[in-house]
Amino acid sequence: MLMKKNIGFIGSGKMGGALIKGIISKNFNRKQIFVSDPAEGKRVAEEFGINLTGSNSELVSNVDVVIIAVKPNRIFDVLDEISQAVNDEKLIISIAAGIKLEGIKVHLKNNGRLIRVMPNICALVGQSASCIFCGPKTTADDREAAVALLSLVGRTAIINDESLMDTVTGLSGSGPAYIFAAIEALADGAVKMGLDRQNATLLAAQTVTGAAQMVLETKIHPEQLKDMVTSPGGTTIYGLSVLEQRGFRSALIDAVAAATERSRDLGSR
Repeated sequence: MLMKKNIGFIGSGKMGGALIKGIISKNFNRKQIFVSDPAEGKRVAEEFGINLTGSNSELVSNVDVVIIAVKPNRIFDVLDEISQAVNDEKLIISIAAGIKLEGIKVHLKNNGRLIRVMPNICALVGQSASCIFCGPKTTADDREAAVALLSLVGRTAIINDESLMDTVTGLSGSGPAYIFAAIEALADGAVKMGLDRQNATLLAAQTVTGAAQMVLETKIHPEQLKDMVTSPGGTTIYGLSVLEQRGFRSALIDAVAAATERSRDLGSR
């Protein structure tokens, strides 16, 4: 279904650019991809061989699916600009963090079928953890198209309560930063104990990648996987004991909660 649609990107920064790259990597017809972006549009269009439009409204007129990939502080200006070109034949997908569908609907004069998406920065390497919430006008085909699009750059979840998008922001939206900090700390520990920086970073990053892959592929609960590594009286239980003493688990829980609350604050402004 997705492969039959013309897709337009308003904004082609990190997220928009990652999605464009993901689509093209799956042999999507470049003639069906449009971009509008005064800052990066020309470069992106030339790099990927896609269509550059002269305005956001022109882009909307030429496509079936519109990806709004601008910063949250710009989205309402963009929506006001394209509102005359949007009708209920158009699927509008917003990736602007914290911007609720109700606000989008008002600026589009209640036109368009709306989906809200929260991807994350790992889309740049095809490993995004994305989540979608579909508005009331959307169809099963719309949801299928949104999942297919995001699956090109990672894995996708669907939720039925928009308020949980703040929790998604606190978990997978902000989460890569928590893991980057963990990788850096693991590597620092190895360097402290004599390993060179390059190998320490490689081993730390691959350890995180491998552990995550085991959770996803085996579908075994993380607690059970942890126990598989933890031999009685062995090295791992000593390390885990230190993490428990220092509040490792509660720190991560509190980090997700704090980021969620901040997302709620930003969305209420």
